Amino acid sequence: MKLKTSITIISGCLFIFLFIMLPIFLSVENKKDEYVASIKGSSFSLKDVNNNIITEKSFEGPLTAIFFGFTNCPDVCPMTLNNLNLVINNLNKKKKEKFKVFFVSIDPERDTPEIIKDYLNSFENKIYGITGDPKKIFVLSKSWGVLSEKIFSEDGNYLINHSSSVILLENGKYLDRISHHANYKDMFKAINKYLR
Repeated sequence: MKLKTSITIISGCLFIFLFIMLPIFLSVENKKDEYVASIKGSSFSLKDVNNNIITEKSFEGPLTAIFFGFTNCPDVCPMTLNNLNLVINNLNKKKKEKFKVFFVSIDPERDTPEIIKDYLNSFENKIYGITGDPKKIFVLSKSWGVLSEKIFSEDGNYLINHSSSVILLENGKYLDRISHHANYKDMFKAINKYLR
């Protein structure tokens, strides 16, 4: 009898808890969806490594990946770009043609067009490199929800701590994010599902 009463009380408490907490969970989820929908990216005009003008219109197309990083990054940036390169390798020809990858340097003071060009030439597939005025790069990165800060060492050198997700766009609009922790298989699966 006591066990039955205890189960009834626990069930009742659980029901009340869910009744109170469910609207809160849904509200948090809605706020997250609203935040994602609000990420639009700003208008901009920068240059690629071949001195061609790149604007927000360059991000239009069936599927575009944008990755903000820097060439002196010791691990995350080269690993993420390598995974993107492998993804392109393993897409069929039709899907390859629908997919563009942009690497935007968040270290334009050091990452000149020549340096980025050499850096990206180490990858087998076409990755568009973007650099330019530091203020414009900052505004662009912030508009896509990317945060960055310089971390200086005692000798005056610095690394950049930055958000390192791969941002996916469809027709220039935010579609999804892939964590830099994603391994190649997860990244391929995430990108391939958006390419029809």
